[in-house]
Amino acid sequence: MKYFFSALILLLSNMALASQLDWQAISDKAKGQTVYFFAWGGSNEINNYLRWANKSLQAQYGVTLKHVKVSDISESISQLLAEKTAKKNQNGHIDMVWINGENFKSMKQHQLLGNAFAKQLPNWPFVDKTLPVNSDFAEPTLGLEAPWGVGQLVFIYDKNTITTPPTSFADLLTYAQQHPQKISYPKPPAFHGTSFLKAALLELSNNNQLLYQAVTKNTFQRISAPLWSYLDKLHAVAWQKGQQFPTNGSETLQLLDDKQLDIAISFNPNEVISAQANGTLAKSTATYAMQAGALSNIHFLAIPWNANAREGALVAINFLLSPEAQSRKGDLTIWGDPTVLQKQYVTGSAKNTTLFKSIAEPHPSWQAALEAEWQTRYGH
Repeated sequence: MKYFFSALILLLSNMALASQLDWQAISDKAKGQTVYFFAWGGSNEINNYLRWANKSLQAQYGVTLKHVKVSDISESISQLLAEKTAKKNQNGHIDMVWINGENFKSMKQHQLLGNAFAKQLPNWPFVDKTLPVNSDFAEPTLGLEAPWGVGQLVFIYDKNTITTPPTSFADLLTYAQQHPQKISYPKPPAFHGTSFLKAALLELSNNNQLLYQAVTKNTFQRISAPLWSYLDKLHAVAWQKGQQFPTNGSETLQLLDDKQLDIAISFNPNEVISAQANGTLAKSTATYAMQAGALSNIHFLAIPWNANAREGALVAINFLLSPEAQSRKGDLTIWGDPTVLQKQYVTGSAKNTTLFKSIAEPHPSWQAALEAEWQTRYGH
């Protein structure tokens, strides 16, 4: 009886939220639309999942989801800025984007987002509100983007190569010095590379609280100084002697499997399981986080202000928040991206994700500052 009333309350809440958007009218208009979804294309698991999502959307809603693969979503933000400057306020080329952090802040600041929608989606009541779904790198989301998954910066190693992996950045440097050319990280501004910089800086600065405020020239120079000293030492003994870097996290996995690197980098605590399942990594590989914790955030889906297929994008995002889609996305043998739904609404191995101790992301302004300085010093 208790479950019945809980389900009834959820259904009524669901219907009330849906009515605010006139979901039936949106669904009707979405039929036949093609949604151009600009998202990172560097993972076979993610690409395969989005192909499944496209087939499901076509079959259930008559909506086509076209995955436009990008290496860095900031390129898409630049395209939207150009359309804004040209006053192209309709029929935009981008209907939906996978973003968070600095890119969301930039879209919000330059008014590149459409109307708030997230909390009016029919599947919003399933979302786990204990997660920081209303804040993106300390920037209030205001319903302008919908949560899609949980990310944590983790490290992957082969237990046949390393008995006890380094659990601090200080230990990682020591390991690199003892094992020349076996450690590296993706080249910023690749997401995983910039995340590596932020996590290292948080440790080296003893989690200085100024990292959670907007960056200034003075604070940047003072607080980031230990990072550049650290990287100078790391690059001297790194893979390719710091003259070359992996392009993304996926390449570090390949280099680990090829035994060129001893440690790979991921922003998905479950990636090692799906990589083992598809044969990308050996069964002897394992995931861990630094002792201080894992840099963590929510990643989101948003709709630009000039989207050509806004209705289709709303339907697509709502579907991607459904228990069906989140259960498949969280399946440890498919993608393994941790769900943003309350656990009782997902099935299978999506229920089994165990997250590491969380470290909050710095203020988004630090991202651009770190990437610019890294490029100046090491961009070659």
